[in-house]
Amino acid sequence: MFHLAAPGWQIAVRTVIVYVALLGGLRLMGKREMGQMTVFDLVVLLVISNAVQNAMVGQDTSVTGGLIAAACLLAVNRLVAVLRLRSPRLRRAIEGVPTVLVSHGRFVEVGLRREGIDRTEVETALREHGVANVESVRLAVLEPDGSISVVPQETGTMHIRHEKFLKHN
Repeated sequence: MFHLAAPGWQIAVRTVIVYVALLGGLRLMGKREMGQMTVFDLVVLLVISNAVQNAMVGQDTSVTGGLIAAACLLAVNRLVAVLRLRSPRLRRAIEGVPTVLVSHGRFVEVGLRREGIDRTEVETALREHGVANVESVRLAVLEPDGSISVVPQETGTMHIRHEKFLKHN
């Protein structure tokens, strides 16, 4: 029950490798998928967790091996959180950057394609924000967390700040 079938350092290294690979893979899924998780996405995540278990602990089924893997996951996650706060570059790599979807009443096709979002999804988000149509939107942005922020046309005080934002994207 407590006897390791593999050396503890090997379990730790394997766990870190799996963590980094999964972090990269989930990041590649895009913002929208993580922000709007469906039942299908949940099933995929559960199956992935089962699939990578053996990659982390190998043939080891001991309590000690499981605790080593769990401790490594928690430690690496904490390290990534701290480093993310200290490094804007790492934060952008892990979380991504906002993507403009609508600018001055027009869809931004480049942003829609890059994020794999169709116009219908954006129109739904606009309605959820109380905006009837795309022509009434000064700016709609897909945030790194997967939510869509909407600035209606009549919001004049935000104009200069968002113009600067648009120039950088």
